[in-house]
Amino acid sequence: MTDTASDTTNTSGESTRAVHAGVAPNHYGAVTTPIIHSATFVYENTADLVAHLGRKARGEPVDYEEYARLGNPTVDAIERKVAALEGGEDALLYPSGMAAISSVLLTVLRPDTHVLITDDCYRHTIEFCMNFLQKFGIDSTLVPPNDLDALAAAYIPKKTRLILSESPTNPYLRVTDLRALVGFAKKHRLMTMIDSTFASPINQRPLEFGIDFVVHSATKYLSGHNDLLMGAVIGRRDRIAALRDARVLLGGIVDPGAAYLLERGMKTVALRVARHNANAQAIAEYLERHPAIERAWYPGLPSHPDYAIACEQMRGCGGVVTFEVRGTLDETSAFIDRLTIPHIAASLGGVESLIQQPAIMSHSDKSPAERAALGIKDNLVRFAIGIEDSADLIADLDQALAPLYRDA
Repeated sequence: MTDTASDTTNTSGESTRAVHAGVAPNHYGAVTTPIIHSATFVYENTADLVAHLGRKARGEPVDYEEYARLGNPTVDAIERKVAALEGGEDALLYPSGMAAISSVLLTVLRPDTHVLITDDCYRHTIEFCMNFLQKFGIDSTLVPPNDLDALAAAYIPKKTRLILSESPTNPYLRVTDLRALVGFAKKHRLMTMIDSTFASPINQRPLEFGIDFVVHSATKYLSGHNDLLMGAVIGRRDRIAALRDARVLLGGIVDPGAAYLLERGMKTVALRVARHNANAQAIAEYLERHPAIERAWYPGLPSHPDYAIACEQMRGCGGVVTFEVRGTLDETSAFIDRLTIPHIAASLGGVESLIQQPAIMSHSDKSPAERAALGIKDNLVRFAIGIEDSADLIADLDQALAPLYRDA
């Protein structure tokens, strides 16, 4: 990351960083970052090549690498912007959030090491840790969130290397106590990684609490338009350098055109997230009062188990509200079908509202007993709220809940 990007991080507000961080002067005078589509890059002469290699060896910024798997000017600029938004020294982009998570784990872990992972992480993250990593002699243990006693009991001296958690989590939006987690990790000399996708850099910046790696599914709030897949890892410069070297070998690079779309989305991330926060808070409060709702889960509600933690370490609680309808699986499905604004779809963080019933969508491959063990009830709904007018969203919810209210 260039010195200019560091200055932007230290002296500017979030929207200013979102628009200007990472942008470097280009040969065309273009206001937007040019999309450089090239698999290879040429040198003017051998002296140019030698000078380039010298700058690279001294750790000085270089405009390009000789081959696109090593680096791309468009991607480099967007990585600087991501780092500036998260308050990190450096960042890397990957083709998806899972690619970002798996690349970190494959890089920092060794055979006969051990990972502690909270049991409410994304199901594919858990699957990767519990199943895939085992093939390389890496063990994993699931622990409840914010349970230091469970962490201590699962910790294996000289073997445990990393703690992985999310904050907030899916679907119950549990908020990890980052100070407590970092305190435990430092005591035992462990690395820490937080998936902060549900928060975005606008609502939470885990690096400020001492977390080593922050990962995002940039598909969500960073991009904000449900039109691309991307992942990001942010951290200290030396740690990201090791990941960059591994990315050259693993090949998890991103297309510069997709990176350009990510930057275009990021320029409005602070504005969008503020709207997500306001909409979700209003809707969570509405749902909590509604007689057809058994319970609403949102960290901005005093009834949420992690409300106090969220108030301390988050600047907003994001755009996802999870709630339990007072009804059966079929009655919950009928309620969703009556809605007219949200689309029935996976994902979150986009301008459009999306809604899903986990029991028949994200966890449809699980038996009722398996879903119950995971806390996935038949009447559970996850509402990823967009940037539409909150009054319209509430009116839509009201008409869709009306039959359940009459039957209550």
